[in-house]
Parts: sequence; structure tokens; C-alpha cells
Amino acid sequence: MSSLLIATIACSAVCFATWLTSVITKEYSWVDRIWSIVPFVYLWIFAANSMDTRHILMAVVATLWGARLTFNFARKGGYAKGGEDYRWAILREKMSPVLYQIFNVFFIVIFQNFLLLAITIPTFYAPAGNELSDYAWAALFLGLLAFETIADQQQWNFHKAKKAGKATGFLDKGLFSVSRHPNFFAEQAQWWVLYFWAATALGQPLQWTIVGAIVLSALFAGSLRFTEQISAGKYPEYKTYQKRVSALIPWFPRKA
Repeated sequence: MSSLLIATIACSAVCFATWLTSVITKEYSWVDRIWSIVPFVYLWIFAANSMDTRHILMAVVATLWGARLTFNFARKGGYAKGGEDYRWAILREKMSPVLYQIFNVFFIVIFQNFLLLAITIPTFYAPAGNELSDYAWAALFLGLLAFETIADQQQWNFHKAKKAGKATGFLDKGLFSVSRHPNFFAEQAQWWVLYFWAATALGQPLQWTIVGAIVLSALFAGSLRFTEQISAGKYPEYKTYQKRVSALIPWFPRKA
């Protein structure tokens, strides 16, 4: 049986499990809770099938990505009862119960789960190999992973200070002074690196498997807009921050 077919069957099983748990618990962040886990599981399915150095290296760096993201999600209470993403509650207020359940099935469960499979599919098509360029791609991936780790730690420190009454408003220091969402940037960039790593190894930089990275970026763009609408509603000065600092790609801030 093809390892891609095995991964697809696994993805379908995860879809059913996340839908069922959302119905039972009436919490809708179950895909969020497995977001950092299932992608590297799929990569290990591909690697186990080939037992190739390149595929194993891809699976290793993706596992490091997953371990870091799982840790960050856990310390924010994502796995605790009541750890549902606050944005789902806001959307529920804007939708009828029936419409929200349709949204849950098709967007939260099916779309997001198959997107997590789609961003890993380029590695399935990567040919077997062990070249110096593989380690260069791995280093770039790990550099972005370190960048995201720093951004998340800065955000964590800020919110701890805010909870203790030592900070107010929103974070605009550190990496957040050159990008309003440096963690979003690094998160997407890592999967673009994985796509180009696989595609260039194949010798064809433009592949249909680019769809996963494109859709992931589109999803983050929608999430970014929604998050910023909430922030701008809470903090009047956020609009000035939006004019001054790049939304995603780190860049020199504009003058106020």
C-alpha cells in the first residue's frame, strides 16, 4: 500500500475523531490540538516507506517543529479543558447553530485536516538522495524555527508581564517591532522551505504540490485579518502600529 494512501486514511480517521470530540465536548479546537502533531506523523509514514536519508532528515526537522509548537500550545493552556481558541467563540456569536455546525464539519474539521496533509505531500514526491543541499535546506528550516521560537517567547513574556500588571496594550517590541506577526511569518516560511526543498530535489521547482503551501498562506492571511480586527477594536493605537510595522515579512519600520 502506498505511504501516501496510508497517510490519507490516517487523515480521514483524524477527521472523524476531531469531529466526534467536538460534538461530544462542544469545544471546537481539537484540530488546533493536533495541528502540531499530525504533519510530522505523515512525514514519518513517508520516511518509513523509503528509509531514505533525505526523507528521514525532512521528518526530523518537522518533528522538531512539532515539538516546539506543541510545547508553546500546551503552556498557553491549549490542551486544558476550556482551552478553545477564543476566535471560535466569536464566530459562534455571528452564526446560527446550524450554520456553525456546517462550518465545523467542512472548514474546521475536513478542510484544516486535509490542509495538514497537503503541506506534507511535497516530501512524498521528493526523490531519494543525500546531498549537501539537503543540509542547507534543513539549516534554513531550523533557522526559521529558531526565529519563531524567539517570537513566541517574546509574546509569552509580554503576556506574563501584562497579567502581572507590568505591561499594557499589545506587544510592539523585539521581533514585533519589525513584523506584526513574526511567528506567523516563520510558521508559513518553514512549510515553504519544505516545499522548495522537495521540489528542487526533484529538479522541478514548480510542482502541483505547491497548493498546500499556498492554501496555508491564504489561511494565515485570513486569520491575520480577523486577529487584527479584534486588536484594532480593543486598542485604538493599534491602527498606528499597523501603518508603521510590516504585517508579516520582517522589515524596517516606517516612521510614525
